[in-house]
Amino acid sequence: MHADHGQVPEEYFRYLGWKISVIAIAAIGLVLAMLLSLGLGSAKIPVLEVIGSLLGQEGSPRVDAIVRGIRLPQAVAAAVAGGGLAVAGAVMQAILRNPLGSPFTLGISHAAAFGAALAVMLGSGLNTSGRTAVAIIHPYATTTAALAASLLASGVIIAISRLRGAKPETMILSGVALGALFTAATMFLQFFASDVQLAAMVFWTFGDTARASWNTLAVMAAVTLASFLYFWANSWSYNAIDAGEETARSLGVRVGRIRLLGMFVSSLITAVLIAFLGIIGFVGLIVPHMFRRLIGADHRFLLPASLVGGALLLLLSDTVARLVLMPHLVPVSVLTAFLGAPTFLWLIIRGRQP
Repeated sequence: MHADHGQVPEEYFRYLGWKISVIAIAAIGLVLAMLLSLGLGSAKIPVLEVIGSLLGQEGSPRVDAIVRGIRLPQAVAAAVAGGGLAVAGAVMQAILRNPLGSPFTLGISHAAAFGAALAVMLGSGLNTSGRTAVAIIHPYATTTAALAASLLASGVIIAISRLRGAKPETMILSGVALGALFTAATMFLQFFASDVQLAAMVFWTFGDTARASWNTLAVMAAVTLASFLYFWANSWSYNAIDAGEETARSLGVRVGRIRLLGMFVSSLITAVLIAFLGIIGFVGLIVPHMFRRLIGADHRFLLPASLVGGALLLLLSDTVARLVLMPHLVPVSVLTAFLGAPTFLWLIIRGRQP
């Protein structure tokens, strides 16, 4: 009996140690990936010079301009967006109890694309004189319209769910229907758009972290951090829901309320991120599955792992996208789609329940 009592804590601490180790390794990888991203590009900068520039040490003005003025905002944007989308995906999969739950399977990204297209039709044209091939003349108007449309889609899903009892299948089906509706509406606008307007619409849909400025980064980071803290505070409730609705209710969890608030906050993260950066897919779908296989479905650890892992994945993807066809810059959304679709198919083929 004494041996059994002594063995349980040891196994439990080993169980916790593995989860914490995975998160710590991912965090170290994120720091290394950040330094790598800041040093690589058309102008390669040694790691020591990158660190010196970040610490404010006196050095080359050219290095400071490249590292802190150009690459750092883009790298931080990739990390924030990747972490936010992954956490939102993990929560949606938990509260919907559906492995396909993610911000992009619920029509939110399609709604953002429609909002941006509508803003372009109403006056946000193209400017071809900038440093990029095309640039939207009124980016804040386009961003605001995309954000409003995303939140509208989220509100409709939540309203329908309240009418139907907030069941997971209701939310999924509502998202699929809204995705189809907003896609059709966007195609309708594109059909009547001029060549310039059509180019602006397509340009916005390319998820690109290079669009981020320090002002937009502050908003993105604040929303992501506040949302993560809310999610983590409710991680026990998500664990209970994951075990079954009846089990959760017997433990005192208000399943409908937790589900609706989780959907709203997840949608808010997604809406803010894609409104500023454009559509970036598969991160919120793939990352939670990967870490769920590594450390299990305990959301006390899955949520931090998804936050760090999503940041690492999108930062590495963004770095590769900048280098793969240098000097041409490939939008990171293209690379995440190429990487995410085969990875998700591989997860399905393996046939193991996430």
